[in-house]
Amino acid sequence: MTEPSIFFSEVNERQGVFHRRAFVMGALVSTGLLALSGRLAQLQIFESGRYRMLAQNNQYNFRMVPPPRGRILDRNGVELASNRPNFRLLLLKDQVSDVEATLKTVSELIPITPQRHRQLLREIAESQKFVPVSLADDLTWDEFARVNVRTPELVGLQADMGDSRVYPFGGAFAHVVGYVSRVSDTDLAKLKGPPDPLLLNPGFRIGKQGVEKALDLDLRGKPGGQKVEVDSKGRVVREDPTGDLKATPGKDVVLTLDADIQNRALEVMGEESGAAVMMDCRTGDILCMMSAPAFDANKFVKGISSADYRALADYEKKPLFNKALTATYPPGSTFKTMVALAALEAGVDPHRTYTCNGVFNYGGHPYKCDKHHGTLDMHGAIVTSCDVFFYQTALAVGPDKVAEVARHFGLGQLFDIGIQGQKPGIVPDIAWKKAYMTAHHGDPRWYSGETPSMGIGQGYVNVNALQICVQASRLANGSKALQPRLIHSIGGVVQPSGALAPDLPFAQEHINFVRAAMASVTEAGGTAAAVSDLGLGPIKMAGKTGTAQAVQYKANSHGQHGSVGAWETRDHAWFIAFAPYDDPRYALSVLVEHGGFGAEAAAPRAREIMRVALLKDPQIRARIEKPMPLPDLPKDQQSDLPDGVAAPIITDSGPTPPLAPPT
Repeated sequence: MTEPSIFFSEVNERQGVFHRRAFVMGALVSTGLLALSGRLAQLQIFESGRYRMLAQNNQYNFRMVPPPRGRILDRNGVELASNRPNFRLLLLKDQVSDVEATLKTVSELIPITPQRHRQLLREIAESQKFVPVSLADDLTWDEFARVNVRTPELVGLQADMGDSRVYPFGGAFAHVVGYVSRVSDTDLAKLKGPPDPLLLNPGFRIGKQGVEKALDLDLRGKPGGQKVEVDSKGRVVREDPTGDLKATPGKDVVLTLDADIQNRALEVMGEESGAAVMMDCRTGDILCMMSAPAFDANKFVKGISSADYRALADYEKKPLFNKALTATYPPGSTFKTMVALAALEAGVDPHRTYTCNGVFNYGGHPYKCDKHHGTLDMHGAIVTSCDVFFYQTALAVGPDKVAEVARHFGLGQLFDIGIQGQKPGIVPDIAWKKAYMTAHHGDPRWYSGETPSMGIGQGYVNVNALQICVQASRLANGSKALQPRLIHSIGGVVQPSGALAPDLPFAQEHINFVRAAMASVTEAGGTAAAVSDLGLGPIKMAGKTGTAQAVQYKANSHGQHGSVGAWETRDHAWFIAFAPYDDPRYALSVLVEHGGFGAEAAAPRAREIMRVALLKDPQIRARIEKPMPLPDLPKDQQSDLPDGVAAPIITDSGPTPPLAPPT
């Protein structure tokens, strides 16, 4: 009996379903295993480096290490701005929950005054969460050790050692070198885009004035990183020096200044207010750029108190004001050298004479002179500084020609010396007055009665001490329109020399005439004869005195002059000079604000500054330190000896045989 066929068909159908399902499940499992294997291979083989780095980042952090700021040196390698170690205590704001309690704990370790406590609370509140806040700077070693040993148990506190800017000479270079200070909100607001993280570092300082500001990016350098191992809360467990990234120090900047000359200039200025600028009249290098009184730049590094800043700002002699670049003054009689040169270039006979009786009446106005000089030619007028002569000479030449010559000698000009703060001053002519007065709704006409005042460096004429020094250096050089240079090199790259300048467009004999008259100023009969002897043997100095009254002063209206009256009403004292006269090397200008007569206040100081520069010059010293001549022997001891044979030495026992010359 055969079985029903339907039985086999049901079995076959069930087996087919099972096989299909098993195949599908196997395919799914295989696909899953393949995908899992691929993902494991991706994680453990192809991306192992990335995840290893992420794991290490959870274990290690890099703390930013600010770079050492580049040094600022003088021409001889003397440090004018350098760095010193700074022990400090930082608060990590993101790790501190109770700021008051933390500050109370800190006050038990190091002293914190109530005023400093309030200041810290304000700084912590205003700072970003991830930016550390400096609780204390310049800790002593004992304070630093006391804090450092407790930091593992003080959450959110970090003892740290960084660099702090220091200025070894304090105020002598304050105006030209400048200073650094904390990054302010105003500084950050000026930036385009997100700030550099380096600027948010609590110990970082940026240049705020002078060379520090002008070359800030070159002096900064590039930050590094310190590798540290941290726990789950971000606290440092240990350091890993093998993973540190070294910071790149800032570039060293070498200036053309000479520390000895600069310090001597500040010393001789004493308690007076003024400026002194010296240049090498062969290269244009600035050897001295001093403004007095000065201020201690070190106080601004940590942050000067409001009381100290107010004391500096309110002092009548303005120590924060750069009198070498920013302040402008009438040049007084130093300007007569420009008037004389303009007259010579215009064809005026230098032997033309004028008679000085103490006053020159012109247009119904008396123009006075200090003395009754009598009849003088141009040479005598420069030597004795006769105002009456130059009133009339300026009228004969006209303001435009005088202004043209003065501008060729640097007056009224701005110079690219690498730092900011220069004021151009004023060298007026007819076109200048028309443009200025039109813009200020004044009378644009140039009246002939304004020319005599211009002839003696008064009226509208205003210059700064750097410009007057450039004038003296170009006169001393005699041929080149020297450009002043302050920055010698940046990171070893030497900057262009100031001697790479065009020629002066004036006749050499005319320049020589003015120079010869300046030499006579320091000799018998000259206005500076009594105070300008260098005392260096054959080395002589040429110069020109100047006494200038500002328009707003009231001293002369009461018959006073020079150093008479209250300080703020006295005349300004000027002196320009160059030396040696027969081979000029150095030129300088000295201003004593409200110092009185130039011969009394400025010339003696210029002499002392010039002596330092000359005595430091080996070639000048060789001229000064000549050996004394040998004394002549008595006639009975002289003998005819051949060349190269030494004379006999006379002793009690008779003459020794002469020494033959070496072969």
